[in-house]
Amino acid sequence: MQTARALRDVGQLSLAVVSSDYAEEATADGAGEHFKVEHHLVPELSPNKGVQKLRRLLDARYLNVHGIVSPGPDRSKILSSMAEADLVWVLNARIPNILQIWRWPHGHLDFSDVPSTYFRSIRQRGVDQGERWKATVQQTFAKRRELLFKERFTTLSVCSEADRDYLGDGDRIHVIPNGYERPPQEPLRSPSTNPPRIGFIGLYSYAPNLEGVRWFMQNCWPVIRRGVPGIRFRLAGKETDGALRPAEPDVDCLGWLQDSASEIATWSAMVIPVQVGGGTRVKIADAFSRKCPVVSTNLGAFGYDVRHGRELLLADNPDEFAAACVSLIRDRTAADEMAERAYCAFLEKWTWDAIAPRVWDAAEDCLRRSHVTKN
Repeated sequence: MQTARALRDVGQLSLAVVSSDYAEEATADGAGEHFKVEHHLVPELSPNKGVQKLRRLLDARYLNVHGIVSPGPDRSKILSSMAEADLVWVLNARIPNILQIWRWPHGHLDFSDVPSTYFRSIRQRGVDQGERWKATVQQTFAKRRELLFKERFTTLSVCSEADRDYLGDGDRIHVIPNGYERPPQEPLRSPSTNPPRIGFIGLYSYAPNLEGVRWFMQNCWPVIRRGVPGIRFRLAGKETDGALRPAEPDVDCLGWLQDSASEIATWSAMVIPVQVGGGTRVKIADAFSRKCPVVSTNLGAFGYDVRHGRELLLADNPDEFAAACVSLIRDRTAADEMAERAYCAFLEKWTWDAIAPRVWDAAEDCLRRSHVTKN
């Protein structure tokens, strides 16, 4: 929704939503208070069967990649609205295929992540040859489809320079980083000391989050408990209190929080133990915006201009990850100084105000190139 706010400064905005759970999402982030949805399309299942499964794998131009399509009448309304627009900004790599549209003149595709990089991360950490082989095949065919987006859209944007390089660079690919809302006041932290706390926040049913927390619980948490007796691990976010929650007695499963800032202010550190995934993690910007010290895997901090020991601590080895967490608890001064540097970097690079000019540049580039093409 922050991209939509920036686009309102470019011209009159008409918002179309392709989602089955938009009402819930809009309520959670307050989007319904700021935007009027002109069209709301709920996709329908259209499973690939028989020869379609083979086409989905081998034909990079096949559109029903996800087995989900748009119903005809709603699709027609959106197409009519798009035909009247000078710029169509698409905020998801799935939507072009769900709408069954190949060519998007005067269209900009905003990748929140690059799907094939998710398979790349699985391949890189695959525990056995079969898993690595499967992920290699999935990455190869997904990337073939992604490279064709430069043919389908006038301009594109990704979240990091690394993703732009991965897609072949080019001046039609813009970098618009992930960001977070600037707090109305400078954060005031009060880390709990009796007992100390570290935490994680995120949608728990999302596979990379679930796998990352399980990796942390199995490999890092026992070491941290020995180093800091009585410590609590706080899990916050939707479904962290659901059926998949950890059963350990020193883990507090909080669920979705109305005021996550007050909870995070009590943590000595936020952990981002991501093992697989694509794109960049908004958790980084979230933690920086709250002056919460961060311990992350390198993948968890992917795409951000950060350095170990400057804005956060980075570790992929379980013992090193655990030691980093313990060090932030024991050395409050060093942790606070690191979090202060991260907060300053956040204000400079990752607030929505800082990111908005990149949205404007991408929109103007698309409009300019579309005008040249028309003429």
